[in-house]
Amino acid sequence: MNKKTSSRPVFPFTSIVGQEEMKLSLILNVIDPKIGGVMIMGDRGTGKSTIVRALVDLLPPIEVVENDPYNSDPYDPELMSNEVLEKVKNNEKLSITQIQTPMIDLPLGATEDRVCGTINIEKAISEGLKAFEPGLLAQANRGILYVDEVNLLDDHLVDVLLDSAASGWNTVEREGISICHPAKFILIGSGNPEEGELRPQLLDRFGMHAQIKTVKEPNLRVKIVQQRELFEKNPIEFKNKYKEEQEKLTERILTARKKLKEVKVSYELLEKISQICSELNVDGLRGDLVTNRAAKALVAFEGRSEVTPKDIFTVITLCLRHRLRKDPLESMDSGYKVQQVFKKVFEYE
Repeated sequence: MNKKTSSRPVFPFTSIVGQEEMKLSLILNVIDPKIGGVMIMGDRGTGKSTIVRALVDLLPPIEVVENDPYNSDPYDPELMSNEVLEKVKNNEKLSITQIQTPMIDLPLGATEDRVCGTINIEKAISEGLKAFEPGLLAQANRGILYVDEVNLLDDHLVDVLLDSAASGWNTVEREGISICHPAKFILIGSGNPEEGELRPQLLDRFGMHAQIKTVKEPNLRVKIVQQRELFEKNPIEFKNKYKEEQEKLTERILTARKKLKEVKVSYELLEKISQICSELNVDGLRGDLVTNRAAKALVAFEGRSEVTPKDIFTVITLCLRHRLRKDPLESMDSGYKVQQVFKKVFEYE
């Protein structure tokens, strides 16, 4: 079995100072991708992109069918392209290789064809073949799709990304020809609120919403600057210093993925989650679902098997703050509002 590796050094995830809220959101999504991705909003220069790119180093390599543009899973039919499925049906032997979990950056000026892929109509008409050129969604299958400045992206394109992320499939239709392929990925978006907000119905589709603030303490700021300088001076040596911590965290994530199915949440807690969503006037049921999934992922990450009110308190702000209706006269921060209602429902101090 071959193994491809990436030689470009990435800043180690475990060496990042602060920004705990964002790190937790990313880890929980990696444990359970069904949470539905993360939207990260924060000031310029707070390390949003650095943290997301550092995440990919924590993820274990994945087995794929060699030379398949969709990173097809050789064992799971749900994650196979039609070509690979055909080979399996015909009992052909699949050539398997290992690659690093894909991390695809979506450029701001990307067109729909670049994102979804395009059908070569000329070839289809002249040769009678479905000539499909896969796009970024195909490359992101079984990995992470990162959109920096997502609030500046065309609304229609954001819609396409969210639809694929939710369904796990991408369908391209041109001139009566239709192509469908797996596109199961964790969608991570980041942006600066000064440059405009996302529409509420698009924001609601992101599972979690992390807010990043500039670190105020001078000693922490100095530490961040020093870390960056050390990394730039000698990336390999800096990465080796954190190698053991990185491996431990990867192991914890893998263990949590396996443990996730065993985690239980009582009916009473589910009822209270729904009561909080109801009191906050959250539209739809996504808030209830995501809070439940995120709390279970947290419990699995901590190696336990039963969800407690404290676990719900840890994740509920991240899951609900972006789902509240915006009131222009409201002076209270939406995250604080979620916490107040939680304390009232749980009689929690």
